[in-house]
Amino acid sequence: MATLDARGNPVGTDRASARDALESATWRLMAFYDTPLADLDAAIEADPQWCLPHAVKAGFLLSLTEPSQMAAAQAHLDTAQALAEAGVPPRERAHLEALQLVSQGRWGAACRLWDLLLVEHPRDALALQWAQLWDFYRGDAAALRARPARALPDWDEDDPLYPHVLALWAFGLEECHRHDEAEEAGRRALALDARAPWAVHAVAHVMEMQGRFDDGAAWLRQHQPAWAEGNGFAAHLWWHAALFRLEGLDTAGSLRVLDGHLSGDALQIGLQRVDAASLLWRLHLLGADVTARAAALSDDWCGAGAHEPGHYAFNDLHALMALLCAGEVGRAEHQLARCAERAMAGDDARRDNHLMAREVGLPLARGLLAFAKGDCDGAADQLYAARSQAWRLGGSHAQRDVFDLTALVACVHGGRKSLGRALLNERTLARPMSPLTRHWSDALGASCSHGAVR
Repeated sequence: MATLDARGNPVGTDRASARDALESATWRLMAFYDTPLADLDAAIEADPQWCLPHAVKAGFLLSLTEPSQMAAAQAHLDTAQALAEAGVPPRERAHLEALQLVSQGRWGAACRLWDLLLVEHPRDALALQWAQLWDFYRGDAAALRARPARALPDWDEDDPLYPHVLALWAFGLEECHRHDEAEEAGRRALALDARAPWAVHAVAHVMEMQGRFDDGAAWLRQHQPAWAEGNGFAAHLWWHAALFRLEGLDTAGSLRVLDGHLSGDALQIGLQRVDAASLLWRLHLLGADVTARAAALSDDWCGAGAHEPGHYAFNDLHALMALLCAGEVGRAEHQLARCAERAMAGDDARRDNHLMAREVGLPLARGLLAFAKGDCDGAADQLYAARSQAWRLGGSHAQRDVFDLTALVACVHGGRKSLGRALLNERTLARPMSPLTRHWSDALGASCSHGAVR
């Protein structure tokens, strides 16, 4: 009889200590409290012949979207593959195949494999977590909602990972604009386990999309003791806190969050630097002087070789924002050229990122560059033309909103007033008239009346 884990999934080890260590690592993957690496090392030590802990190590490193981690991730995959030659359960082999596809840049194919795996093993938390991440990186909102929905009825509410799976569903509901259901699911997850930051995150997104900036700020403060310390998700939730301040036009408060939680040593990986760059750009659009802060970020990120253009278009666009906020137009143009070169490479055609870069990332990047050069009409035209496909970059609605904001500001400062009114109408109907939206409404009205923004 095959050995089973805590959820009845077949595993390739009969050593309880190895299974327990992997269970702890899986919780950390879903809850973001510390990294899973120490637990995975313990699982490997308990059973050196078990392939799955090596595969999970690779999956964790790949999920960081860091080019510098690719070699280490591949080494762990190679080790797992060698161990699997002795025979492993089909479930573990499927995980290996999916992660190999991820390492090759074939993210959609990997998610399809995890989908098939979950049909047979709906309580496979690793498959749910990883598929959610790479759906997020590809902007597949429908899958973010549907996959957890297919699995949840097979889970027991007493399972310690159940609240985290419920939180995955809550976020998918939000990205599909089912806001009331998303908020209810997120709150239910937190009622089951207060240490479920993805649920805090899902509800924060609901409040962001509905323009409930005061509610959002209070929500994050309420749960701050659980997420602000020792949690890998903290930087992103601080970003949300700063966005709620910006929606209320509290630029000073947003800058305090930036300086206290989204700068310097607080930024360890590209996903955290993305949030810092996004916040800097939004402040820049409002006229705040963030040049020195942006220069520090771009030097740390782009100047030190931590960023490799062309690995992930979403990250590339945010690195470009940091350079442009710093006034480094020449360096931004050089980075854009490197992204274009890699996106057009024939041997990379099968990679999902290169397709999204060619068809979405590069047009948006050219729009940002046009804006930085003062070509507001060109920026508005390019950003508006690309916006209907922007979801393919990955990220959330809230993250991609930066492109719509830039298009709106370009309309304010340029000649595309009718387009600006259309974008403003859309924004106003989606959420109540917040101080930030009123600011741009007033600016656009002044520009239309007097020919220049006052």
